[in-house]
Amino acid sequence: MDPIKRTIELAMRNVEEGGRPFATVIMRGGDVLAESPNRVAQTQDPTAHAEILAIRQACEAQGSEDLSDCEIYILASPCPMCLGALYYCSPKVVTYITTREEYVQYYRDDRKYFELENFYAEFSKPVSQRRLPMIHHAHSDAIKVYQRWQVLNQS
Repeated sequence: MDPIKRTIELAMRNVEEGGRPFATVIMRGGDVLAESPNRVAQTQDPTAHAEILAIRQACEAQGSEDLSDCEIYILASPCPMCLGALYYCSPKVVTYITTREEYVQYYRDDRKYFELENFYAEFSKPVSQRRLPMIHHAHSDAIKVYQRWQVLNQS
C-alpha cells in the first residue's frame, strides 16, 4: 500500500462527502496504524484535524503517546496545532504532500485570529502583542497542581 496515494484518496473522499481537503495516514513497520481525514466540518469541532484524529487513533492502538517508530503522511504542511501534536508524538518522519503555497489558490481557511500566511509570526510576538486577547491571571494555588504531580510521579 502506498501511503501517499492512500492519504490523497482519504482526502478526496472526504471532500466528496462535504469535508475539508486534508487527511493523515500513520504507518508503523509497513502497516497502517491509523488514518483519518479532517472531520472539522462534519463534527463542528475545530480540533478535528486529520493529524490530531490519526495521532489519537495511533496512540490508543499502541497504548502510548510515543510514535517514534512511525512515519506520518499528511496531505498538506501542518497548521500550528497539528505541528505541535506532531512534535509531541515524535514520529520518525513526517511526509507532507502539498504546501500552503501550492493549494492557497484553491483553498483558504481564514478565521478571526487565524490566517496561515501570518499565523506562525504570532508565536514570536510577546503575548501582549498577539491578535488573540490573552490575560495572565496568576493564582498562588495553581502551582500546587504541578507540585502534587511531581510528588505522585517521582521515580
